[in-house]
Amino acid sequence: MLSRVAASFYWLSRYIERSDGILRMLKINYASSQDAVREFTWEPVIRIYSGADQNLMNRLKNDSRAVLTYMVTDKTNPNSIMNMITLARENARSVQEHITRDLWQCLNDYYHTVKDPDIEQKLQKDDPISTLDVLTKQIMLYYGTAEVTMERGEGRSFMNIGKHLERAIQAIDIIDIKFGSISGNPDLLTNTTYWKHLLLSLGGYELYLKTYRAGLEAQNVMELVILNSDFPRSVIYSVNNIQVFFERLRNNSNREDYREISFQIGRLQSYIKYSSVASIQETGLHQFLTQIKRELYGIGTALNEHYFANS
Repeated sequence: MLSRVAASFYWLSRYIERSDGILRMLKINYASSQDAVREFTWEPVIRIYSGADQNLMNRLKNDSRAVLTYMVTDKTNPNSIMNMITLARENARSVQEHITRDLWQCLNDYYHTVKDPDIEQKLQKDDPISTLDVLTKQIMLYYGTAEVTMERGEGRSFMNIGKHLERAIQAIDIIDIKFGSISGNPDLLTNTTYWKHLLLSLGGYELYLKTYRAGLEAQNVMELVILNSDFPRSVIYSVNNIQVFFERLRNNSNREDYREISFQIGRLQSYIKYSSVASIQETGLHQFLTQIKRELYGIGTALNEHYFANS
């Protein structure tokens, strides 16, 4: 497979996964902003997807509708849904002969749905949650179509590596910021609504209730999101899948490149697998997550150097 084709598959999937994570966060946080008894802040969401830009936060003024518009349709925001789907579509167009017509149609439908002027109108004046649900369903349709129609070859492997790398990074960012907020507000440690919203933003609330019977506790949330290999959005599940799909790229022509990156993935996999809540707390959660994120970025850089020709 040509390096530019592999890179397009990889980035197509990363952009789609990032847009999915943004939509989930926006939906749960908007609902939280409407229900919150105490003052609600959009700062954690903005920090995850736009960095710690104080000028941006001042401009948005913690206005829920303004934040939604900025994160969904604002072309000046590099991580807006509008820009994510545009980039995803550009990558898909460059490999259109390698993907199925059904998958291209799903992506195109998602693109035109986001581009519809009514979307911004609905975010501003109607029920934003229904609008966010419409966009989320477009992504679910895309993923279902990719699973059912895509050939089980190199292209799909690069797509899944990109998806799970992006998913792991997002899970780390979310849990790092959410747990980091506790230091400034210790009351959050026992705030069940706070942990419920964190789990809902990652789609893990139902699994948590089935797994833990003692109620919502910070340590159990940490364990589920980082160490539970049955949770599709956990860090370890994502890293395990990076390893699975990377293994399918092994062939006789890329032994050295494969061995180097395989070692990086295996090292990270073992680091997480043989950790526990107790050992993470001993190391320090932020330091632990920073190390994992550094390794994930290292894997992405190595893929870029060895498989994407620094594209």
